Amino acid sequence: MNDQGAPVLYAIVTGSPAARDVGTLVDLAHADGWDVCVIASPYGTRFIDVEALAAHTGHPVRSEYKDPGTPDVLPPADAMIVAPLTGNSLAKWAAGISDTLPLGLLVEAVGKKIPVIAVPYSNQAQLGFPALQEAIHKLSTWGVTMLVGDEVNKPHAPGTGANHLARFPWESAWRAVSEHPWRTVDPA
Repeated sequence: MNDQGAPVLYAIVTGSPAARDVGTLVDLAHADGWDVCVIASPYGTRFIDVEALAAHTGHPVRSEYKDPGTPDVLPPADAMIVAPLTGNSLAKWAAGISDTLPLGLLVEAVGKKIPVIAVPYSNQAQLGFPALQEAIHKLSTWGVTMLVGDEVNKPHAPGTGANHLARFPWESAWRAVSEHPWRTVDPA
């Protein structure tokens, strides 16, 4: 919860063109009374308008770990949505690698039992790779809601990702927060 008692969503983006529309998620959460903080991987910052998102959310967009001993500028998260999630970040997260701020927050969130929704966005060849399939399975068994597969977010053919950005499931990701089994915050 933030200082005003609103629940806090961390909207985490990684390096994918789909990240450019994270403002859609911010708007959905704001409409339901949530405070939103955007966190981007270093490559994720290439696809977003950092200044516009900071103005829209009222929080700086973080992409790096803070300096030791300095206070955090963001309120603690009540839930997290990592969307889009690249195959690289997916594999690292499942392995517990925290070499970026988003991965460190996601690894810690599983341990703290913070509701996390993940929306992998990659082509069908990459998402079909055994290590990524294993990562999806592991994270699911650890309590992460994975929105992937033909019924939710059908993986696209290699080289066609830009053609499918309009159907990215921002609304499904937002709805999944309220359905997460670890959810304890009442957004109303």
